[in-house]
Formats: sequence, structure tokens, C-alpha cells
Amino acid sequence: MPSTFKIFIVEDDEWYKKMLEYHIKMNPDNQVEAFSTGEELIKNIYKRPDLITLDYTLGEEKADKLINKIKHFDPDIPIVIVSGQEDVSTAVDLLKKGAYDYIVKDDDTKDRIWNIIKHLKQNVNLKQELNQLRQEVGHKYDFSSTMVGESDAMHKVFNLMEKALKTNITVSITGETGTGKEMVAKGIHYNSKRAKGPFVAVNMAAIPSELIESELFGHEKGSFTGANFQRVGKFEEATNGTIFLDEIGDLDLNLQSKLLRVLQEKEVTKVGGNKSVSIDVRVIVATHKDLTEEVQEGRFREDLFYRLLGLPIKLPALNKRGNDIVLLSRFFIEEFEKENELESLSIAPDSVKKLLGYSFPGNVRELRAIIELGAVMSDGSIIEPDDIIFSPKKSMANLMLEEKSLRRYTFDIIQYYLDKYDDNILKIADVLDIGKSTIYRMLKEIKEDEEAV
Repeated sequence: MPSTFKIFIVEDDEWYKKMLEYHIKMNPDNQVEAFSTGEELIKNIYKRPDLITLDYTLGEEKADKLINKIKHFDPDIPIVIVSGQEDVSTAVDLLKKGAYDYIVKDDDTKDRIWNIIKHLKQNVNLKQELNQLRQEVGHKYDFSSTMVGESDAMHKVFNLMEKALKTNITVSITGETGTGKEMVAKGIHYNSKRAKGPFVAVNMAAIPSELIESELFGHEKGSFTGANFQRVGKFEEATNGTIFLDEIGDLDLNLQSKLLRVLQEKEVTKVGGNKSVSIDVRVIVATHKDLTEEVQEGRFREDLFYRLLGLPIKLPALNKRGNDIVLLSRFFIEEFEKENELESLSIAPDSVKKLLGYSFPGNVRELRAIIELGAVMSDGSIIEPDDIIFSPKKSMANLMLEEKSLRRYTFDIIQYYLDKYDDNILKIADVLDIGKSTIYRMLKEIKEDEEAV
């Protein structure tokens, strides 16, 4: 809790003012200043109190006018109206004008003020913790220090990220699985003007299609079977911050039109509801798919594609980043040391050669896993080649270790790229510079060979 809590009492009844001051000061952490007029209060408002208790009537001065003056100086200062009369309509009006609470002068007034102070102190503490957490998270995703890379490809990425910080333009991130798309999204958010707002990530591929609409836009109680309560959607959760729609290419075609409307109108309507809620959200999307191809194949709306394109950032595969593999390996070693309180570790030159000769189908995510396992397997302070253990999943280098027929090599290469690009025939045809029909023919032959065994 905060060490001191500054409270201003504004009361023209001297006895009542001294009674409140004495009672509130019983807690030594409460710093109290008392005033008899609104004019005295406004002269001292620069001291920024944490709470103001305000008598409803101060001679000719009215509480509503003083509330306006206080809120003009600082809209976040809580104001508690203390009144000698119980008037519901007056209380409601003052609460609408910005008063935090309205209490009546009676035997319980002191205790109610105590509870309000206690509650506000807790809120101050939570805000401080939240700001500290956001600062820590912001530092964690400071891409100038945590996104490691000196390759030309990564310098292009960093340059585009810097441009993304200047405005609220939608950002579309593409790249293979494991290249760090969410890290880029967080780096942009936590270094932008929206850093104090929430970062809400939604993996479109991980949510059943029948639940995505409710997940994104929320639902009203009773809107469908199992909707036992009202739910706020991810777009509302992200208000004043950023929503990150990962694997946007997997969004059901029927829901794409609803997402397009939300982006155009900047408002959402809950499932089963008829009231629209305005949203102020920055949108960042990511996909490992080629959305241009998805549009051509009729699986992704062209109008939504152009709405989401914004500032495109393409992340390079790790095997295209050259010496970044070495830099990232050292970075992951240092992080693993700190997290596990280990003594200093280094990586042997032959281990580096082994890493540089690997294709990393899992990209940066796979490298991190390999390095962390190597640190655990190491018997000393050096990660040796035997400590570097690759995934059982085939790499292009491993495909060439066995002697086999040219036909078998060809089949294995096709299968390797099928795994790497998630059966994306167009992508494989482009990489191998062969026609789609050739790949389909080879796949048919592979299947026939397997059935013949």
C-alpha cells in the first residue's frame, strides 16, 4: 500500500471538520489538510490530494461547480460528497458529474469514509503494481534489446517495426511457424503510444469455429445453449490497446464478413445482442499462410485482405538469417542461465558448426528448445556437439545421410517440404521450381509405393 495517503477535507462546520480530521488522522499513514471554503481548496489543489471529502453546501458555493473545477484540474481525483440531507436525485446528479461517492452525515459517516479510504488505497496500490508490470513487460519486449539479429533481413524487420510505432496503422505479419510473429506484435505494442493499454492475443486456429464469434465479440446471457452469463469479447477487452489476431488465415469464411464490419465501423455487437459498443483498438494480424493465394482460392475475402494488409512485415526463416543463429544461441544461453541461476555457459565451436549446418524447420522456437536442452545436457561449462540434439523431424541435411535411389530421394524431399509448409502445394511448387501437377503426380506415386509395401 502507499506509504502516505493525502486527504483534503472541505467543510464549513468547524466542529464537524475537526471531528472528521481527528478520525481520519487516527491512521498515521493518512496526511490530512482541512479547508472551510471551496476557494481555499482550489488554491491548494496543486498539491494533488488522493481524496477530497466535500461538503454539499459551502455557503453560496455548490458542490457541482466545485466538482467541475476539480475535474478540470485533474479528472482522476476521487471526490466524496458529504451531505446533511438524503436526496436521491441530487446524489445521482452529482455522481453523474464525477463524484466518487455520496454519503449522508450520520453516525456511520466516519466508518464509511474509512472504508472508502481503504478501498482507494488498494486501488492506488493495484495501479502502481500494474504500471510497474507494464514497464517490466515493455522492457521485456523492447525489440532493440530482445529481438536479436544483425542480418540484412532482420534490419528490414526492425526498420518496419519502427515505422509501425508512429501511427495506429494495422500491421500484418507473415512468416513460417516459429519465426517470432507474436514477439514482433508485442514489440510494436509495448513500444507504441498504446503501451499502457492491454495487449490481447487471440489464436484463431486454436478456437473452435462455433465459438470464435463469441470469443471475439462477446455474447449476451441466454444467447445460446450454455451462455449462462454475459461475456465481454476480446475486442472490448483490448479497448485503448492492441488486439493480436494470430493465424488470421484460419478464420472461417462466414465470420470474415463480421470481422470486416467491426473493423470498418469500429464497433462490436455481442452475440444475441442488438446494442453496438464503440471500440478503440489497434489491430495486428499474423499468419503463416499466403493470404494472396488464399484470396485467389476463394478461402479469404479480398476486401478483408486489403483491410488487414496495412503495414506488411515478413519475417525471414531462421535458415535465411546466417550468423543470427550464433547470436540467438548466445542470447538464449544467457537467458537460460539467468532463469535457472546457472554458472556461465559457452558453446563449443564445433557445436556452432553443427547448428549452422541444420535447416531449423521449427525456426527460432526450435533453436531455443535445442539450446535449452543443450544447456541441460552439458556436463560442464561448455555445450559440446553431442549436447546439441535435433528434433526427430527430418531436416534436409539428414535426408542425405542414407544411400537410396534417386526416386526415394525425390520422394523424401517432397515429403520434407510438405511437412515444412503445411501441405501448401503452391508454396512447394514455387520453392522447388516445378509444376503443381508434378507434385500431385509424385504424391500419388508415394501413396502407391506405401500401399504396395
